[in-house]
Amino acid sequence: MDSLSKPPANQPTHSRLDKKRNISVTRTILDIHILQTVPPSNLNRDDTGAPKSAVFGGVRRARVSSQAWKRATRQTFDDLLPASELGVRTKKVAEALAERIATLDSSLPTQTTWELAAETMRAATGSKIEVRTRKAKKDDESGSDNADEASAPESAYLMFLSRHQLDELAALTLEGSSGGDLTKLKEFLKKKENKARARQSVDTKHSVDIALFGRMVADSAGLNVEAATQVAHAISIHRSEIESDYFTAVDDRNTEDETGAGMVGSIDFNSATLYRYAAVDIDELHKNLGTGLRENESPTTPTQKAVGAFLEGFITSLPTGKINTFGNHTLPAAVIVKLRTRRPVSFVGAFEEPVRQGEEGGFLREGCKRLARYVPELEKQYGVPDGEQTWIFRVGEATATLEDLGVEVTLAELLNDVETAVAERLGSST
Repeated sequence: MDSLSKPPANQPTHSRLDKKRNISVTRTILDIHILQTVPPSNLNRDDTGAPKSAVFGGVRRARVSSQAWKRATRQTFDDLLPASELGVRTKKVAEALAERIATLDSSLPTQTTWELAAETMRAATGSKIEVRTRKAKKDDESGSDNADEASAPESAYLMFLSRHQLDELAALTLEGSSGGDLTKLKEFLKKKENKARARQSVDTKHSVDIALFGRMVADSAGLNVEAATQVAHAISIHRSEIESDYFTAVDDRNTEDETGAGMVGSIDFNSATLYRYAAVDIDELHKNLGTGLRENESPTTPTQKAVGAFLEGFITSLPTGKINTFGNHTLPAAVIVKLRTRRPVSFVGAFEEPVRQGEEGGFLREGCKRLARYVPELEKQYGVPDGEQTWIFRVGEATATLEDLGVEVTLAELLNDVETAVAERLGSST
């Protein structure tokens, strides 16, 4: 789910009358453009184990799916944000809630907390929360089947909840059950106002990752959260072929007389200079997160922190497919960040015609030259509104042609400048 293709709900859409009156609808969109060179690797595999690819501009390109890079970005949040500001996406929502119930009342048996949690989750989300059938395990000594082990109920699909939401549901569960009575809890949640409280608990205080990437609750569309972020599939700026590595493994206990390998196999890989792109609807993100969650906190602080975390996470993250095999730990060579006032704009069109290898080899230098020509021309023809800011973060002489596109900064300066600009934009719009 995304919101970038339309103005936020609290802002009017453009109309002919607006154009006649020269009324402009100002939005705040963060565009992130990245060129990153990756050596032999297999970041994101298809169903055959080969690196994913796509045809663009009539030629085969290396591709890394948006899902893979969003997952990698989310994983960096563990180091960038406190756990209290992050969510959990799992089918085991009843178990997650039960753990919080047990924290509040450690006297309750595990089975009881599971039952209470499942009942509350059903009322809060309208979803089926049921015990899943599991295969019985064999007893190693007797060979007989053991009875199925007790397990917490699960939802039929992944559910995304913030830690704040789970904490509020836990408190509501204990209130309604009078300390652990399932029958009382069922009667409590039958009351319209209490069921509304349960639903409200999962529809407020969204975590940063829910606010950024959105949430879908299949059984309760009213609990859906529009994603504030769009992430494009990364593609190589040039033609990319898949290669295959044949390998052998030697048995350490083989004697000199024992020849041959203990194992043989092959693995597919490619290498590429990738164009990566993401856009963040700052207005939608601000709406999802709400104002300051703590006393004396600026209303823009949650959004500033979320933007900074996403920007750093998206820039520095890397999907970990076959990372132990290839050790392909690289960072971007060039980053262009724009704070727009109308709509997101990708620069992938600069590479519709695949980049050819440079005279001395490589694709990065020519890729930067393409962007240095394409970006000013695109923005000249379509017109760039006043107030759109651009920052350039780059490494190496091959990226020098990008320096005139914006203000050159380090990563730390970029994060600080963008967070400050976001605060100013949001502050002026309230």
